Amino acid sequence: MSILRVSRLLLALIAAQATAAAAADLRVEVVTAAERPVPTEVQLSGTLEAVDSVVLGFRQGGRVVTVLVEEGDEVRADQALARLDPVQQNEALKVAEASLSAAEAAQAQARQASDRAAAMLERGVGTRAARDAAAQQLSETEGAVERAQSAVEQARRAVEDMVLRAGGPGIVTGRHITPGQVIAAAQPALTLADTDGLEAVFRAADHPDLDKAMGRTLRLRTIDIDRPEMTGEVIEIAPLVDPQTGTVNLRARVDAVEGSTALLGAAVRGYLEMPGPRGVALPWTVLMREGDHPAVWIVGADDRVSLAAVSISHFTDGLVYLDEGVAPGTRVVGAGSQLLYPGRRIEPATVAPEAAR
Repeated sequence: MSILRVSRLLLALIAAQATAAAAADLRVEVVTAAERPVPTEVQLSGTLEAVDSVVLGFRQGGRVVTVLVEEGDEVRADQALARLDPVQQNEALKVAEASLSAAEAAQAQARQASDRAAAMLERGVGTRAARDAAAQQLSETEGAVERAQSAVEQARRAVEDMVLRAGGPGIVTGRHITPGQVIAAAQPALTLADTDGLEAVFRAADHPDLDKAMGRTLRLRTIDIDRPEMTGEVIEIAPLVDPQTGTVNLRARVDAVEGSTALLGAAVRGYLEMPGPRGVALPWTVLMREGDHPAVWIVGADDRVSLAAVSISHFTDGLVYLDEGVAPGTRVVGAGSQLLYPGRRIEPATVAPEAAR
């Protein structure tokens, strides 16, 4: 047998094998397109604050003598926090107490005079006018005593007001005064935060669907300190944009965590999933290219494939969302799509669960 004939036989054998291989169905992964909402995650940056806080100030003005707490200190109810110089108030109290003593002495004398006038009238040696005058004098002195007692109470309260006390348990989040400073009545001195619960306060961009965040759960992660991830619920969204910052204030109540007082003022990042438009979800492995446009291999009823251009809406972790080109329920080639050509017959290796699980 000549070499030429042997070569022809080999070429014919190779061609036959290639034809058989081409005729065999190609095993590829097939997935079913499903429609589902496109998740949109909004990231927010903010701080943790107390649910309730109060700004404390003295009822009277004066010079600060001492401040007994620092920022971050926990305080109990009725604990002394700061003091003003009480010299003037102490002097006013002494004067009021002296006036009360004088009024009480005058009252005692008027009572004795009233008793004598009444007794003399009963014995017939006095007059009704004298008795009435003595009774009138007693009534005036009693009124003077009541006024003096009220003045003493006011002076004592003024002395007590020189000490700033906590109305309840809390933590000091702001100290606005220093010893030697002269402050006015009701001027902010200290800020106390309630220890019962935390809120995350954010300044969010004016997202068109931000109003849908009300009542939704978000994840919280501290930025500067290492703490476990927290969760919270959006409880308030400002109706208007802040004209100075161009943002919308958003507040979320943080679920109970241990050591919440140590987190006051901590910077946090919030992750909020917002509902978006619906799209056809598929694994990213389905994507191919047709010219300058993305495309996918569509599996027909006869298990032959055709290339269809698509429009991509969003990418997420492991998924691509299409808004044009593929209808829900359509079978699409996943892994192995790079081996296909139009009209190629395929055999599903595994039918993947719907992408919209």
